[in-house]
Amino acid sequence: QLQASGGGLVQPGGSVRLSCEAPGVTTNDYGMGWFRQAPGKEREFVAAFRWSMRRPYYSDSTKGRFTISRDNAKRRVFLQMNNLKAEDTAVYYCAARYGWSVAYYDPSQYATWGQGTLVTVSS
Repeated sequence: QLQASGGGLVQPGGSVRLSCEAPGVTTNDYGMGWFRQAPGKEREFVAAFRWSMRRPYYSDSTKGRFTISRDNAKRRVFLQMNNLKAEDTAVYYCAARYGWSVAYYDPSQYATWGQGTLVTVSS
């Protein structure tokens, strides 16, 4: 089970760091992802990586502004979000799957989801 936290209200251009507790991720054979869903829109890919951290992957809209990372000892995944824009407003979800998928950007590839944390970017 995953537990996401860290959302809130942030001004445009500001930063926030989301955290996802992943106690069930007990080996390095997992793929982890962050997705978001804005009101009235479909869930979309934000970032993903293999727990072994070979390389991270980002959507075009978040590349250069967002950074995915993890604390291996605490089994936590982070999403550092900088230079936030109004269009980043959404509920953010962390997700996990056993084994890596080349379709890491597809929400259907992930079996386990956190409850979501709301990020609102507004002045």
